[in-house]
Amino acid sequence: MSSRIVHVPAEGRPLLDLFSGGRTGPRARDRFTSAEIEQIGRTVRRAPEVMVKVTGGGRNRSAVAAHLSYISDNGKLEIETDEGERVSKEGQKELLRDWHLELSAGQYREPRNRKSGVKLVHNIVLSMPSPTPPQKVLAASKTFAREKFALQHRYAMALHTHQQHPHVHLLVKAEGEDGRRLHVDKAMLREWRQDFARMMRDQGIAANATPRAVRGQSREAARDAAYRMRRRGSSSLLRAQVESVARELQKTGTIHDSARAKLLETRKAVVAGWTQIASILDAQGEIILAGDVRYFANHLPRVLTDRERLAEEWVRFLKQHMAKTRGDDRMRERTLEMTR
Repeated sequence: MSSRIVHVPAEGRPLLDLFSGGRTGPRARDRFTSAEIEQIGRTVRRAPEVMVKVTGGGRNRSAVAAHLSYISDNGKLEIETDEGERVSKEGQKELLRDWHLELSAGQYREPRNRKSGVKLVHNIVLSMPSPTPPQKVLAASKTFAREKFALQHRYAMALHTHQQHPHVHLLVKAEGEDGRRLHVDKAMLREWRQDFARMMRDQGIAANATPRAVRGQSREAARDAAYRMRRRGSSSLLRAQVESVARELQKTGTIHDSARAKLLETRKAVVAGWTQIASILDAQGEIILAGDVRYFANHLPRVLTDRERLAEEWVRFLKQHMAKTRGDDRMRERTLEMTR
């Protein structure tokens, strides 16, 4: 596995293009532009990372109506449309009628899965970590929606602030005004992240959009997975994963995961890429930033597979449970003493 440094324009595309297979990349760079230097600085100084994800989409009118109800918190929040209108709970049915969703499904080729039907909308979430001001997130989201979909795809949005990270739910009609469908792939999502980060920076927020691997992060396992499994018991796959991890820990005291070797190779490529960037910055006279890059590369998070991360979460959950049990036992003992 190797790495290459790729020229990027000022829009904020990734500096490190990590890949496998030994393909030959372009000639090594000897200078960075001012925009690239700013992006390197944001990354190694850990500027907040934007999040853009697609969480599915309704395949029938009732599913779209249900999602509108959800993003409006059952009508407690106003929804804003692409035409700048503010839609109350009572106006949601009229909004759906105006989108003519019932005409969409019949205009395309038969879907591969007849039971699932054609996707009528895309549910997009635009998010920033706390303590980003929610109104800044909303303003950047409006710009994002306008630049990506205005006059092409109908959309509606709502700001949510009830969680730690302020985020905007953006509901986009899959069929465009010209009859073309919006297809969202990984490349488009990467572009959307970079553009949304730029729009957040236009709001005065030091936002960034870099791949996890460049920041030394593997794909995150589900947070508090063991706790959520016990509380909800709804995911048979998650339950099977936790039970498998628990059995292996009980039997061997450790976790062996074949995916670890690949992650270690990726980490070596990441460190090599950052080292090359630091050398170029040194030659360019950016001595302080080069030092920050080397520090960043030497203090990346530990390499953990999803299975190893899940094992750590399970052990943490057990320790918390045991501590709570001991605390409850001590409380019962003190209560008994007081009643004697």
